[in-house]
Amino acid sequence: MDAALAKTDTEVNVWGGGQRPMGAKYGKMMMWYFLASDSLTFASFILGYGLTRYKFLDIWPIADDVFNEVPFMPGVEAPLIYTAFMTFLLIFSSVTMVLAVHYGHEMNRKKVTLFMALTILGGLTFIGSQAFEWAGFIKGEHGAIETTGGRIVHVYNTDGHQVSLRDIAVYQSSPREKLERSKGLWFKNEGYLPSVTLNEVVTGFKANDNLLIRLPNRDAKGNKKMLSREESLKFLDTEAAGVVEGANLTHNEYGHPLFADFFFFITGFHGFHVSVGITLLIIIFCNVLIGTYERRGAYTMVEKVGLYWHFVDLVWVFVFTFFYLV
Repeated sequence: MDAALAKTDTEVNVWGGGQRPMGAKYGKMMMWYFLASDSLTFASFILGYGLTRYKFLDIWPIADDVFNEVPFMPGVEAPLIYTAFMTFLLIFSSVTMVLAVHYGHEMNRKKVTLFMALTILGGLTFIGSQAFEWAGFIKGEHGAIETTGGRIVHVYNTDGHQVSLRDIAVYQSSPREKLERSKGLWFKNEGYLPSVTLNEVVTGFKANDNLLIRLPNRDAKGNKKMLSREESLKFLDTEAAGVVEGANLTHNEYGHPLFADFFFFITGFHGFHVSVGITLLIIIFCNVLIGTYERRGAYTMVEKVGLYWHFVDLVWVFVFTFFYLV
């Protein structure tokens, strides 16, 4: 009977408050709360992207056609290879972060310094790679023709390869008048003007018999419709309205403008998180160098920033899967 009463008393004391669940410290618990709330934010962004893509599924750009550039290899088409490399960088940095936390538990300052340095290097390389991807996306690769109805069509040759509008345009000898706000439309300004005009592109298109127009709409098999030569010429004469190069929040040479909006917003928001993570890692790294956590007797801060870094890596895996692969 006494033993039973003692057990009951113990259970009452556990549930009476003042106990730390699983021995977690306050700062670590607050980090988990923040990550849980932030994950809902990213989930809402990805869900919104999925619903929008489903609504415009027949004209939505294909990621393989958009993200196929590789640095220092002009003309080489390698769909998603560079984005996959960026994903590998973050996963690798997550592994080095795990090792930094592990050696922090062992109070091995030298190993913590090494693996935190590698984590920071991986994060900086990822941000640099993302900046390159953004630059290529904004600048554009081939250019496209915008119709009077706002659709984006591309020029292909009879071999099935997309052709750059700059390569087929017949440039006019007379200088182009600089666009001013008083003479132009409200959504256009000099900084967003393409390098070629619609007339120059149409003239070059008509001079090359092996050029065709590909529509953004897909058939039942998921392939985009290619017009015949006669249909392409008629299409240019009746529906072509302008030339689009690159992508911004208004126009997008790759397809539907919302594709660019979601790309800038989702990858930019994630890039902001990565930048914050790198800043935190550098601060903690400096504290490791001067022996702050050695004097405290614990590397708890390394573990906290490690949780944040793993979250950033995990979010990118979802972004890469649903935005680039699916």
